[in-house]
Amino acid sequence: MSIPKHTDLSRLCIHTITTKPWNIEQSAKYYAAAGVKGITVWRDTLEGRDIRSTGRMLREEGLTVVSLCRGGFFPSIDPAKRKSAIDDNKRAIEEAAALGTNLIVLVCGADPSQPLTESRKQIQEGIESVLPEASAAGVRLAIEPLHPMYADSRSAINTLAQANDMAEAIDSPWVGIAVDVYHLWWDAHLQQEIERCARHNHLFAFHICDWKTPTTDLLFDRGLMGEGCIPVQQIRSWVEATGFKGFNEVEIFSNIYWKEDQHQFLKKIIEAYKEHS
Repeated sequence: MSIPKHTDLSRLCIHTITTKPWNIEQSAKYYAAAGVKGITVWRDTLEGRDIRSTGRMLREEGLTVVSLCRGGFFPSIDPAKRKSAIDDNKRAIEEAAALGTNLIVLVCGADPSQPLTESRKQIQEGIESVLPEASAAGVRLAIEPLHPMYADSRSAINTLAQANDMAEAIDSPWVGIAVDVYHLWWDAHLQQEIERCARHNHLFAFHICDWKTPTTDLLFDRGLMGEGCIPVQQIRSWVEATGFKGFNEVEIFSNIYWKEDQHQFLKKIIEAYKEHS
Protein backbone atom coordinates (compact mmCIF):
# COMPACT_ATOMS: atom_id res chain seq x y z
CA MET A 1 0.00 0.00 0.00
CA SER A 2 1.27 3.45 -0.89
CA ILE A 3 1.30 5.74 2.14
CA PRO A 4 1.13 9.45 1.31
CA LYS A 5 3.85 11.65 2.75
CA HIS A 6 3.11 14.81 4.68
CA THR A 7 3.16 17.87 2.47
CA ASP A 8 2.41 20.41 5.18
CA LEU A 9 2.85 20.89 8.91
CA SER A 10 -0.80 21.40 9.88
CA ARG A 11 -0.83 18.25 12.04
CA LEU A 12 2.73 18.42 13.35
CA CYS A 13 3.12 18.78 17.11
CA ILE A 14 6.44 18.80 18.93
CA HIS A 15 6.94 17.98 22.60
CA THR A 16 8.97 20.54 24.50
CA ILE A 17 11.19 17.71 25.77
CA THR A 18 12.29 17.13 22.17
CA THR A 19 14.11 20.48 22.12
CA LYS A 20 15.01 20.29 25.79
CA PRO A 21 17.71 23.02 25.74
CA TRP A 22 15.07 25.62 24.81
CA ASN A 23 12.77 27.12 27.41
CA ILE A 24 9.07 27.20 26.61
CA GLU A 25 9.16 30.74 25.26
CA GLN A 26 11.93 29.82 22.83
CA SER A 27 10.16 26.60 21.82
CA ALA A 28 6.94 28.49 21.13
CA LYS A 29 8.66 31.20 19.09
CA TYR A 30 10.79 28.87 17.00
CA TYR A 31 8.18 26.15 16.46
CA ALA A 32 5.67 28.74 15.25
CA ALA A 33 8.22 30.46 13.01
CA ALA A 34 8.98 27.10 11.38
CA GLY A 35 5.30 26.46 10.66
CA VAL A 36 4.67 23.91 13.41
CA LYS A 37 1.06 24.09 14.60
CA GLY A 38 1.00 22.07 17.83
CA ILE A 39 2.95 21.86 21.08
CA THR A 40 2.81 19.38 23.93
CA VAL A 41 4.10 20.95 27.11
CA TRP A 42 6.17 19.08 29.65
CA ARG A 43 5.46 20.22 33.18
CA ASP A 44 9.06 21.11 34.02
CA THR A 45 8.94 23.94 31.46
CA LEU A 46 6.17 25.62 33.47
CA GLU A 47 8.16 25.98 36.68
CA GLY A 48 8.23 29.54 37.97
CA ARG A 49 5.72 30.74 35.38
CA ASP A 50 2.13 31.90 35.48
CA ILE A 51 0.50 28.96 33.69
CA ARG A 52 -2.50 30.86 32.33
CA SER A 53 -0.22 33.51 30.88
CA THR A 54 1.99 30.83 29.36
CA GLY A 55 -1.00 29.19 27.73
CA ARG A 56 -2.10 32.52 26.34
CA MET A 57 1.41 33.12 24.97
CA LEU A 58 1.37 29.75 23.19
CA ARG A 59 -1.96 30.47 21.55
CA GLU A 60 -0.85 33.95 20.53
CA GLU A 61 2.04 32.29 18.70
CA GLY A 62 -0.57 30.31 16.76
CA LEU A 63 0.07 27.01 18.54
CA THR A 64 -2.50 24.48 19.66
CA VAL A 65 -1.63 23.19 23.13
CA VAL A 66 -2.15 19.50 22.38
CA SER A 67 -1.48 18.06 25.81
CA LEU A 68 0.34 18.35 29.12
CA CYS A 69 2.95 15.74 29.92
CA ARG A 70 3.03 14.07 32.27
CA GLY A 71 0.84 12.67 35.02
CA GLY A 72 0.77 9.15 36.39
CA PHE A 73 3.30 7.24 38.53
CA PHE A 74 0.48 5.92 40.69
CA PRO A 75 1.86 2.60 42.05
CA SER A 76 3.83 2.23 45.24
CA ILE A 77 4.09 -0.26 48.04
CA ASP A 78 3.94 2.80 50.33
CA PRO A 79 0.39 4.17 50.80
CA ALA A 80 1.77 7.66 51.51
CA LYS A 81 3.51 7.70 48.13
CA ARG A 82 0.33 6.57 46.40
CA LYS A 83 -1.55 9.44 48.01
CA SER A 84 1.19 11.87 47.02
CA ALA A 85 0.94 10.68 43.41
CA ILE A 86 -2.82 11.20 43.41
CA ASP A 87 -2.37 14.71 44.79
CA ASP A 88 0.22 15.44 42.10
CA ASN A 89 -2.14 14.23 39.38
CA LYS A 90 -4.84 16.52 40.71
CA ARG A 91 -2.35 19.38 40.43
CA ALA A 92 -1.57 18.31 36.87
CA ILE A 93 -5.26 18.50 36.03
CA GLU A 94 -5.37 22.04 37.41
CA GLU A 95 -2.25 22.93 35.39
CA ALA A 96 -3.73 21.50 32.18
CA ALA A 97 -6.92 23.48 32.62
CA ALA A 98 -4.96 26.66 33.33
CA LEU A 99 -2.71 26.05 30.34
CA GLY A 100 -5.71 25.56 28.08
CA THR A 101 -5.35 21.94 27.05
CA ASN A 102 -7.90 19.18 27.52
CA LEU A 103 -5.44 16.27 27.66
CA ILE A 104 -2.85 14.89 30.08
CA VAL A 105 -0.54 12.04 29.11
CA LEU A 106 -0.12 9.47 31.88
CA VAL A 107 3.15 7.62 32.35
CA CYS A 108 1.49 5.22 34.72
CA GLY A 109 4.39 4.01 36.85
CA ALA A 110 5.35 0.75 38.54
CA ASP A 111 6.99 -0.37 41.76
CA PRO A 112 9.58 -3.15 41.32
CA SER A 113 9.09 -4.26 44.93
CA GLN A 114 5.60 -5.55 44.17
CA PRO A 115 4.02 -7.71 41.44
CA LEU A 116 3.04 -6.05 38.18
CA THR A 117 -0.55 -7.12 38.79
CA GLU A 118 -0.60 -5.05 41.98
CA SER A 119 0.92 -2.05 40.22
CA ARG A 120 -1.75 -2.32 37.51
CA LYS A 121 -4.46 -2.46 40.14
CA GLN A 122 -3.06 0.68 41.78
CA ILE A 123 -2.84 2.45 38.41
CA GLN A 124 -6.52 1.83 37.76
CA GLU A 125 -7.45 2.91 41.28
CA GLY A 126 -5.33 6.04 40.91
CA ILE A 127 -6.92 7.04 37.62
CA GLU A 128 -10.39 6.42 38.99
CA SER A 129 -9.64 8.49 42.07
CA VAL A 130 -8.86 11.62 40.01
CA LEU A 131 -11.71 11.23 37.52
CA PRO A 132 -14.03 13.64 39.37
CA GLU A 133 -11.42 16.41 39.10
CA ALA A 134 -10.67 15.55 35.47
CA SER A 135 -14.29 15.59 34.38
CA ALA A 136 -15.01 18.80 36.31
CA ALA A 137 -12.07 20.50 34.59
CA GLY A 138 -12.83 19.05 31.16
CA VAL A 139 -9.43 17.34 31.02
CA ARG A 140 -9.00 13.90 29.49
CA LEU A 141 -6.45 11.36 30.73
CA ALA A 142 -4.43 9.33 28.21
CA ILE A 143 -2.89 6.08 29.40
CA GLU A 144 0.41 5.64 27.56
CA PRO A 145 1.62 2.02 27.38
CA LEU A 146 5.40 1.89 27.61
CA HIS A 147 7.85 -0.63 26.16
CA PRO A 148 8.33 -3.69 28.43
CA MET A 149 11.91 -2.59 29.18
CA TYR A 150 10.31 0.04 31.45
CA ALA A 151 8.09 -2.39 33.34
CA ASP A 152 10.24 -2.26 36.46
CA SER A 153 9.65 1.33 37.52
CA ARG A 154 8.18 3.47 34.72
CA SER A 155 5.04 1.64 33.70
CA ALA A 156 3.25 -1.62 34.41
CA ILE A 157 1.14 -0.97 31.30
CA ASN A 158 3.31 -2.38 28.51
CA THR A 159 1.04 -3.29 25.61
CA LEU A 160 -1.79 -1.56 23.85
CA ALA A 161 -3.98 -4.52 24.79
CA GLN A 162 -3.35 -3.86 28.49
CA ALA A 163 -4.12 -0.17 28.00
CA ASN A 164 -7.30 -1.03 26.12
CA ASP A 165 -8.34 -3.45 28.86
CA MET A 166 -7.88 -0.77 31.50
CA ALA A 167 -9.59 2.00 29.58
CA GLU A 168 -12.54 -0.27 28.89
CA ALA A 169 -12.70 -1.35 32.53
CA ILE A 170 -12.73 2.28 33.71
CA ASP A 171 -15.34 3.05 31.04
CA SER A 172 -15.20 6.83 31.14
CA PRO A 173 -15.19 9.34 28.26
CA TRP A 174 -12.39 11.11 30.15
CA VAL A 175 -9.99 8.14 29.92
CA GLY A 176 -8.28 7.01 26.75
CA ILE A 177 -4.90 6.10 25.34
CA ALA A 178 -1.77 7.69 23.85
CA VAL A 179 -0.22 5.46 21.18
CA ASP A 180 3.55 5.94 20.92
CA VAL A 181 5.35 4.10 18.13
CA TYR A 182 8.57 3.89 20.16
CA HIS A 183 6.86 1.76 22.76
CA LEU A 184 4.54 -0.32 20.60
CA TRP A 185 6.11 -0.87 17.16
CA TRP A 186 7.20 -4.42 17.98
CA ASP A 187 3.70 -5.69 18.90
CA ALA A 188 2.33 -8.26 16.43
CA HIS A 189 -1.22 -7.28 17.42
CA LEU A 190 -0.70 -3.54 17.10
CA GLN A 191 -2.99 -2.92 14.13
CA GLN A 192 -5.87 -4.83 15.70
CA GLU A 193 -5.39 -3.09 19.04
CA ILE A 194 -5.31 0.35 17.38
CA GLU A 195 -8.61 -0.52 15.71
CA ARG A 196 -10.01 -1.71 19.05
CA CYS A 197 -8.82 1.48 20.72
CA ALA A 198 -10.60 3.62 18.14
CA ARG A 199 -13.83 1.58 18.27
CA HIS A 200 -14.17 2.53 21.92
CA ASN A 201 -13.27 6.19 21.23
CA HIS A 202 -10.12 5.76 23.31
CA LEU A 203 -7.50 6.92 20.77
CA PHE A 204 -6.54 10.30 22.24
CA ALA A 205 -2.96 10.86 21.02
CA PHE A 206 -0.33 9.59 18.59
CA HIS A 207 3.42 10.01 19.27
CA ILE A 208 6.21 9.42 16.76
CA CYS A 209 10.00 9.06 16.63
CA ASP A 210 12.25 6.14 15.67
CA TRP A 211 14.18 3.28 17.26
CA LYS A 212 17.84 3.57 16.32
CA THR A 213 19.69 0.33 15.75
CA PRO A 214 21.90 -0.32 17.47
CA THR A 215 20.59 1.90 20.20
CA THR A 216 23.13 3.23 22.69
CA ASP A 217 20.70 4.16 25.46
CA LEU A 218 17.25 2.73 26.11
CA LEU A 219 15.92 6.06 27.31
CA PHE A 220 17.98 8.84 25.72
CA ASP A 221 18.78 7.59 22.21
CA ARG A 222 15.56 7.99 20.28
CA GLY A 223 15.92 8.82 16.62
CA LEU A 224 14.31 11.04 14.03
CA MET A 225 11.67 9.38 11.90
CA GLY A 226 13.40 7.38 9.17
CA GLU A 227 16.55 6.97 11.23
CA GLY A 228 15.73 3.56 12.66
CA CYS A 229 13.62 0.44 12.26
CA ILE A 230 10.08 1.58 13.21
CA PRO A 231 7.60 1.48 10.29
CA VAL A 232 6.28 4.91 11.24
CA GLN A 233 4.33 5.50 8.04
CA GLN A 234 2.63 2.13 8.21
CA ILE A 235 1.57 2.64 11.82
CA ARG A 236 0.34 6.13 10.97
CA SER A 237 -1.76 4.59 8.19
CA TRP A 238 -3.38 2.25 10.72
CA VAL A 239 -4.08 5.16 13.04
CA GLU A 240 -5.52 7.35 10.30
CA ALA A 241 -7.63 4.48 8.94
CA THR A 242 -9.61 4.66 12.18
CA GLY A 243 -10.59 8.25 11.42
CA PHE A 244 -8.10 9.79 13.85
CA LYS A 245 -7.65 13.47 12.97
CA GLY A 246 -5.35 14.55 15.78
CA PHE A 247 -1.76 15.69 15.74
CA ASN A 248 1.32 13.62 14.97
CA GLU A 249 3.42 14.39 18.04
CA VAL A 250 7.20 14.23 17.74
CA GLU A 251 8.66 13.12 21.07
CA ILE A 252 12.40 12.49 21.03
CA PHE A 253 14.67 12.00 24.02
CA SER A 254 18.25 12.20 22.76
CA ASN A 255 21.47 13.05 24.50
CA ILE A 256 22.94 13.42 21.01
CA TYR A 257 20.36 15.81 19.58
CA TRP A 258 20.13 17.86 22.77
CA LYS A 259 23.82 18.74 22.26
CA GLU A 260 23.19 20.01 18.72
CA ASP A 261 22.20 23.48 17.66
CA GLN A 262 18.47 23.26 18.28
CA HIS A 263 17.63 25.37 15.23
CA GLN A 264 19.35 22.82 13.03
CA PHE A 265 17.67 20.00 14.94
CA LEU A 266 14.26 21.60 14.36
CA LYS A 267 14.97 21.70 10.63
CA LYS A 268 15.87 18.00 10.75
CA ILE A 269 12.62 17.21 12.60
CA ILE A 270 10.56 18.94 9.94
CA GLU A 271 12.44 17.26 7.08
CA ALA A 272 12.07 13.84 8.72
CA TYR A 273 8.39 14.50 9.40
CA LYS A 274 7.69 15.32 5.77
CA GLU A 275 9.78 12.47 4.36
CA HIS A 276 9.42 9.58 6.80
CA SER A 277 6.24 9.93 8.82
